[in-house]
Amino acid sequence: MTNTYQLLDSGNQQKLERYGEYFIVRPCSQALWRPSLPQKEWDRADAFFSREGGNAWKMKKKLPESWVVEIEGIRFKISPTDFGHLGVFPEHSLLWKGMKEAIERRKNPQILNLFAYSGGATLAAAQAGAHVCHLDASKGMVAWARENAALNNLITAPIRWIVDDVVKFLKREIKRKVRYDGIIVDPPSFGRGSRGEVFKIERDVHEILQLCREALTENPLFLLFTTHTPGMTPLVMGPLLKQKLEGLRGHVQMGEMILPSTTGIAIPSGSFARMDFYD
Repeated sequence: MTNTYQLLDSGNQQKLERYGEYFIVRPCSQALWRPSLPQKEWDRADAFFSREGGNAWKMKKKLPESWVVEIEGIRFKISPTDFGHLGVFPEHSLLWKGMKEAIERRKNPQILNLFAYSGGATLAAAQAGAHVCHLDASKGMVAWARENAALNNLITAPIRWIVDDVVKFLKREIKRKVRYDGIIVDPPSFGRGSRGEVFKIERDVHEILQLCREALTENPLFLLFTTHTPGMTPLVMGPLLKQKLEGLRGHVQMGEMILPSTTGIAIPSGSFARMDFYD
């Protein structure tokens, strides 16, 4: 299929990706090795993003304002941003299978997706039969996620779309005795809430994970914790999650999120820790 995503190659701190019919080169600090493909394959790219001297796109071929790409059965609106992002983090898609398997064990479970970005996990959970609460502090990203829902014929699915600060929202849900069978939390390294609240992961992750624990049902399915923050490795996140969920019966998995490549060299792209709870 031409509308899929592929990591074609990486090296010299860059990555060559295919988003549908368009070939794009972007920075990748982890790719310290040399590229596997010849330079002529890289030179064919339609667009290049650079952070040298300020963020900037260089186009060999004018890209459309947006187009659609399918990743793991979910269609996404792709659109180049001033920060070099395109509206999806493909490395998250490798975690959707386990999440969907957990969801399918229960009829219409309640799932909460925090820092939900453009909605990949939200839509994967909805496809599996969950009722989902999708929350992000960015009004624009929530609107983008709703566009993705429409692309997947999920605009009428049981999804609540919320623009709010994560901590304030969790505290209100706990006070209202609203509980969730599964929670996905993907905090940024640094961010601002909908009313300018400053978020720093090293400082605030403890409170967020504690609130997530309080927001779980008595018989939960899972809690999935992911991040792209340097230094938040699996060996940091796994024990942290286990401590925050101490006393609950479950099994913690942890590892790197990766982008598999057609060359066989995968790119590490953040880390995850997940607790699956015992029935």
